[in-house]
Amino acid sequence: MAISAKDVMSLRQRTGLGMMECKKALTQTDGDAEAAIEILREMTKGKMDERTDRAASEGTLAVAKADDGSAIAIIELSTETDFTAKNSDTEAGADKVAGIILGNPDAEGDVQAVVDELRITTKENISCPRTLRVEQPEGGKVGHYLHHNRQVAAIVTVDGDVDDETMLGLCQHVAAIVPYPDAVDESSLPAEEVAKAKAQFIAEAEESGKPTEIAEKISQGRMAKWVDERTLLGQTYVKDPDGKQQVKDILPEGSSVKSYIKYQVGVHD
Repeated sequence: MAISAKDVMSLRQRTGLGMMECKKALTQTDGDAEAAIEILREMTKGKMDERTDRAASEGTLAVAKADDGSAIAIIELSTETDFTAKNSDTEAGADKVAGIILGNPDAEGDVQAVVDELRITTKENISCPRTLRVEQPEGGKVGHYLHHNRQVAAIVTVDGDVDDETMLGLCQHVAAIVPYPDAVDESSLPAEEVAKAKAQFIAEAEESGKPTEIAEKISQGRMAKWVDERTLLGQTYVKDPDGKQQVKDILPEGSSVKSYIKYQVGVHD
């Protein structure tokens, strides 16, 4: 069967591969474009696999949310270059992967198929290093925030009735805050770390030569600050222009933060 230049060009546009590679694949499949794509996928995947030692320090994030708000998925795609990370095809692929994970967090094969397609078209070492699906807690809510540059994202779950604006603010805080909080509140911090910090502040206050009563107040103040810096609820709310509000102050009465997670491209704690 004669392979036309139009057919070769069409396959090249679909795969991003060279004219000769596309023509060879079409020749092998008697002009069947879909079968040719499968051949190219297998051939190029092998070439891409040989490049896995190439650093993929750039990337993009994507988030998908169920229509009924019952769950949210967040994923990261790693790429070699910033140009590829910001490519519309890469972002569309990331969105597709997020949708796959939202429907089935164990669909590794479907995710890999999307990644393989991107590796073919970009000729870069692309991977999906992490994915996460978070469900809405019973009697609570799950919210998310994805920064416009797709480099930072966050998901927060709460117990109780929290309005959408507050949920967004919580997610934006988690995405923006540095340092990243160790726990939701003091009760969630490791008990041994709390005890060690308290003992240290008391000892330092006593060594300062202050009267016992004053030394205790000093140690209590330092301990409170230590807890605030390490807990989400104790941190200064990033959207408060005066810097006086803590995260716990924006929560409606009777509600509480259940969990939080931040994704940042290339930062894997």
